[in-house]
Parts: sequence; structure tokens; C-alpha cells
Amino acid sequence: MFRLDGRANDELRPARIIPGFQHYAEGSALIELGKTRVICAVSVEDRVPAFLKGEGRGWITAEYAMLPRSTITRTPREESRVGGRTHEIQRLIGRSLRAVADLDALGERTLIVDCDVLQADGGTRTAAITGAYVALVQALNTLVERGLIPSLPIKSAVAATSVGIVGGEMLLDLCYDEDSWAEVDFNVVMTSEGEFVEIQGTAEATPFSKETINSLLSLAERGIERLFEAQKAAIDSLKGLAGKNGDS
Repeated sequence: MFRLDGRANDELRPARIIPGFQHYAEGSALIELGKTRVICAVSVEDRVPAFLKGEGRGWITAEYAMLPRSTITRTPREESRVGGRTHEIQRLIGRSLRAVADLDALGERTLIVDCDVLQADGGTRTAAITGAYVALVQALNTLVERGLIPSLPIKSAVAATSVGIVGGEMLLDLCYDEDSWAEVDFNVVMTSEGEFVEIQGTAEATPFSKETINSLLSLAERGIERLFEAQKAAIDSLKGLAGKNGDS
């Protein structure tokens, strides 16, 4: 199948993660996946939701928004009430990050992850998860450096991608046009331990088989392995920058 951007069926869009993108946030990252761009920033607050008060453990939550002209036509701001899609994505991002964090080691702190879509061409929720992990690691390292927690409370990395069936063929990392025409559409979240955090799968046209699920998950896993490499490179670049600053 000929893809609009010339990629092979099992090829990710060009991926780039720029850590420390925002100066004031405890952790931040800009992630670019082809034309999709999402900025992720982590803020730390010395409080927890009411249901966790007195428990001695922390919390990670997320907010997600799309800038009005991140899309082909203007998307109105959700000023008074968060829509169903936005609420579902926010919960997905939060679950994905909590799955790999040791919340007991955080103390009674809340990490708020803001994911803002600067430009959307499909895969914004999966890009947000992948970029948010890098921002989270930076924020947690900030807490370690300030002596607020003893060590990095991360159990594994987490990243996400989309897969689907378009024109009868399995494709990795769908752009918007491919997603619009997909007969089957999956979002897959995985840890670097090879475990699944979440699988969202929908048949847009006809039902799919268990064999199809297995093939799509294998395709997603190969793509996510490459995203783990991009995350590691971004985090390692922060360490290098810290070393240079320490030498000056």
C-alpha cells in the first residue's frame, strides 16, 4: 500500500522529543511525530486529592487540550466544560503514567501533567503519553535534586502508538487521513517491561479476529520499542546538559 507520506507499513513517522522545553515547569518536553506536535509540562503541588489525604502517597493526573488552530479548521476552546473525548484522553494519560510510577515514594504530592496539542495530524493521545513520560522523569529528577525524594520513583518507561487496518493492510502510527479511513483502529500503551497498560481497539467497518489483534499488537510493540529509544535519548541529553552546567 502506498502511504501518503511514503512510509513503509511498519514505519513510524519521524519522531523527535525535546526535553526541558519550558523553562518554569519542573519537567517538560515537546514531542513531534510527523506533523503532530504536543507540548507536555509537569507541575508539582504539595497536596493530594481528598481521597488520598493522610495516606502518605502521591498522585499523578493529567489535563489535555487542543489549541484552536492545531487542526485544519478551528477547534473551539473548551472553556466552560471539558468534552467527553478530552476527559477520556486525560484519564488515559494519567493511568498510563501512574502505571509506571511508585506513588508511595512520592509522599503527599500531586504531579499535574498538562498536554497541549500545538498541531494535530493523528495520534495526539499516544504522542501525549510518550512525551509526558519524558517530562515526568525530568520533574521527578528535579524533586530528587531538591532533596524532596531520595531516588527516582519510576518502575519502567511507558510509551504509546496507534496501529490500524487501512485498505486491508496493517499500518503503524496512523496519520489523520489514515485514521479517518481505517477499518480497524487501535491505540496501544506499553511499558518497557513488555507489559500492556491499555489497549483501545475498535472495528470501524467489520469485526476482527483474535489473530488480527495479535498481529496489530506485535506491530505496535515494534513501533513502541523505537519510541523507547527516542525517550531514552531525550532523557540522556538532559543528563548531559546537567553535567555541562555542573562543570561551568
